[in-house]
Amino acid sequence: MEALLNSTAIPSSPTELLNGSNCPGWSPLPQTTLIPTLYGIICLLGIVGNALAVYVLAHDGSARQTVANTFMLNLCVSDLLFLLSLPLWAVYYALGFHWPFGRFACKLCGGLLNLNLYASIFFIVCMSMDRYLAIVHPLRSQSARDPRRARVTCGLVWGLACLCTTPTLLLRDTRLIEALGVEVCGILYPDHHWYLGLAWMKIVLAFLLPLVIISSCYCVIGRHLLAGAGNGVRGVSRDGRGLERVLWTVAAVVLAFFLCWFPFHCLTLLDLLRSHGLLGGCWLDWLIENLTALTLCLGFSNSAVNPVLYCFIGNHFRGQLGGLCKGICACLRPRGDPGDQKRGSFTSRLSSFSRKLSDLKDLALIETPGLH
Repeated sequence: MEALLNSTAIPSSPTELLNGSNCPGWSPLPQTTLIPTLYGIICLLGIVGNALAVYVLAHDGSARQTVANTFMLNLCVSDLLFLLSLPLWAVYYALGFHWPFGRFACKLCGGLLNLNLYASIFFIVCMSMDRYLAIVHPLRSQSARDPRRARVTCGLVWGLACLCTTPTLLLRDTRLIEALGVEVCGILYPDHHWYLGLAWMKIVLAFLLPLVIISSCYCVIGRHLLAGAGNGVRGVSRDGRGLERVLWTVAAVVLAFFLCWFPFHCLTLLDLLRSHGLLGGCWLDWLIENLTALTLCLGFSNSAVNPVLYCFIGNHFRGQLGGLCKGICACLRPRGDPGDQKRGSFTSRLSSFSRKLSDLKDLALIETPGLH
């Protein structure tokens, strides 16, 4: 398999880089134009969304004191670090799989790729478990859901993600393929067992195990909310609109994670089965060589979706973002007469009061003892 962005190994045949497969009649996809375009869109949307999320979460004193937002902030930082390296990968594909940035940048960008692969999913797991405790066991989990413990947990997550990234970071390097005149940035495995071991670790730790934990947490949350809806759960209106909003958010989290990462890990599994000789054929070679990069794009899009699911949906975050926009507009607007200042002061107080009402509504939906 080719050593490109997902980089399983330096290809034994240089023609694999551009021809997609050696089977006649199977035309390759135009990856040198399609992939950079997709990366550009993901990079633009993801950087804007995550940068706004990091700014609001880091400058909101109350947000830093909650467990959920501690995980959110670290998730956004992880996504943002990776997205900043995505333009280099876009150039890599646009130049026909030629890496012009040197060996250090190859290792750094490859390390950020794998670090985000693990760290972002681990933080999503932490947030799912935190929501489970907050909604299903709000009273018994109060001592466990401590912001200081959340920060320690974040440190452990970063450490575990770095540990999982270390093998590929050490093995990643550049190599000149003279037949094509390109210098690829890929992983040089000592033998095939290294590839099998790291591929299985990626499938299990970065997809299967997180999917089981996330799905289990949100299934229990959904069942708990449905069971409590008829018993007058606080924060859920009698017509069920509040409950419906929470359940749709829960479903969106699980579906986004599954839809973004399942195709990539599915192709990784197919490549493993091909390596063991259990599957084969031109159709499989074409799928793996041409669609792996596209499915990886879909996985990367999860970094752009995360701020929408975890930040922009919440009333509190929208209120803080609205306050930020108003503050910027106020700085850019020329000073008016005293009457304008009074009206602005009244508007600010009214906006602050509205945000407090929104915060109370969010807390009633997520973290009130009445949900127990």
